[in-house]
Amino acid sequence: MVDFNRDIHCLLGLPFDAVTMAEAVGRVHRAVSDGQRCFLSTPNLSFLIGCLADRGFRDSVINSDLSIADGMPLVWMARMLGIPIRERVAGSGVFEALRCDSAQGMSVYFFGGPEGVAERACQKLTTDSAGMTCVGHECPGFGSIDDMSSESVIARINASGADFLVVALGAKKGQAWIVRNRARITVPIISHLGAVVNFVAGTVRRAPVWMQRSGLEWLWRIKEEPGLWRRYFEDGMALLTLLVTRVVPYVWYLQHHKADADQLAMASVETREEGQSYIVRLQGAWTQRNIAPLRDCFSNAVLAGKDVRLEMGGVTYVDSAFVGLVILLQGYQTQHCRQLLLASLQQPVHRIIKYCCAEYLLKR
Repeated sequence: MVDFNRDIHCLLGLPFDAVTMAEAVGRVHRAVSDGQRCFLSTPNLSFLIGCLADRGFRDSVINSDLSIADGMPLVWMARMLGIPIRERVAGSGVFEALRCDSAQGMSVYFFGGPEGVAERACQKLTTDSAGMTCVGHECPGFGSIDDMSSESVIARINASGADFLVVALGAKKGQAWIVRNRARITVPIISHLGAVVNFVAGTVRRAPVWMQRSGLEWLWRIKEEPGLWRRYFEDGMALLTLLVTRVVPYVWYLQHHKADADQLAMASVETREEGQSYIVRLQGAWTQRNIAPLRDCFSNAVLAGKDVRLEMGGVTYVDSAFVGLVILLQGYQTQHCRQLLLASLQQPVHRIIKYCCAEYLLKR
């Protein structure tokens, strides 16, 4: 069931949880202790750019349980847009925090990585870590997702009793493998953390903290893995395009258009059911300040088990929190082969959704 109580925001088409490193680590610990499932996605700039052109890749992030901003360019753009993502929360940083926490031990299974690297990482982790033990590893090679999803593979992972399954197959392939198999896997925490296996094994050194915090980690990564230069160059060009066409125009728009107190006070929501559709009629402005009623409303909408129609002719303004919440709703509806329709959008709302790179919400 999707959690509409998350502090979620849309940044360039993807949902991001506005959490700190400590909060993300706490969320992982709670999932393990409570026996809950948590699919952790760690979008960085390359992730984000890839998701703009690949619906399946994007949906894997939308349908994750926790999505953290793993990249300083994302944090900087969020700050420009007033999105309350206060710090970079790197997937490797979350893993390292868990690894160093001797008070709450955790077991890990490595799936993927270059030949021999996962085995080496497993040995080093068990020998050197205060808060982690490795209970298994597997290098599936370069086969298809089908080949890597056999009953025997899943049975080995489940039999390990691991708390955390670290997948390292390449971002798109790793996310797709998780989506394909998450319902069959009993490990509480699943995440694609491609570089972590190399970091733990010592085959690649992580950048100094000052480079991570200043947004220069990409230079260090190129030094360690020269073959990455082309990817970083292409990502940089794509980032420049996004800044010119989406981020800067959105910043300008936000400076000149804000929801006033009267618009917020007019916000209202009415629901009704018509045949196979659950109708949600919205009025006024919806922002992080007054979005609480929509959390319960969207929860009730998915429980109805019908197509959902948001009638938005009376909506005058929305922000990243509203768009993020609608993205979660769209993700759930898509997973369950149901429709979400946004109807009668006014031009300002349509423009904001475009600046958020969330036009896919408007497609039938």
